[in-house]
Amino acid sequence: MFAGIVAAKGMVADVTPADAARRLYIDAPDIDLVDVCIGDSISVSGVCLTVIDIAGDRFGADVSNETLSCTTLGDLAPGVAVNLEKALLPTTRLGGHLVSGHVDGVGAVIECAADGDSVRLRVRVPDELARYIAAKGSVCVDGVSLTVNRVDGAEFELNIVPHTLQVTTLGAYDVGRPVNIEVDVIARYLERLVAGDRAANPAARGVTLELLRNTGFIE
Repeated sequence: MFAGIVAAKGMVADVTPADAARRLYIDAPDIDLVDVCIGDSISVSGVCLTVIDIAGDRFGADVSNETLSCTTLGDLAPGVAVNLEKALLPTTRLGGHLVSGHVDGVGAVIECAADGDSVRLRVRVPDELARYIAAKGSVCVDGVSLTVNRVDGAEFELNIVPHTLQVTTLGAYDVGRPVNIEVDVIARYLERLVAGDRAANPAARGVTLELLRNTGFIE
């Protein structure tokens, strides 16, 4: 598990073919890898990857075809910056929200505008994810825990403060940028719980959504 509080930016050093599908090597001089062991998890731009190699301030991780198909990691190349976060410890402060590192889909930045020292981003997500995103709720974008300002259909607005712009990759984003999206896990479980026994019936999906709307959980 992660908190969506990016520790530092890293840089893709190499991308090579592997049995799993692809192997990434990430240079991470600004995070402490001393306590990281083979088999540990690190979030790379919101994707939970298993460390399979460590050498100095560089680590390697395999990426499966499944992960390549539903995240932006397939677009990574040497020299590309990524957001990094080590897995939570029981003593870690939970400054963001609970993040699994299991990306739900890829969205796209459709608007980017300065707002004082901050930047406002507008992001569009696939229609099937829109129901899990609520105003003032949490969403994880490329591994960064953010608060949703406004929601309009399958689009939502974010305010990125100067500190986040500096320590993450979000400061370099522009219109058209694809981003990894992980919705709040509580929203997914709540939908399933409300469905109850109907969860086993595909036809119950519409009923479940109607119940959530009636309770005011989603719009």
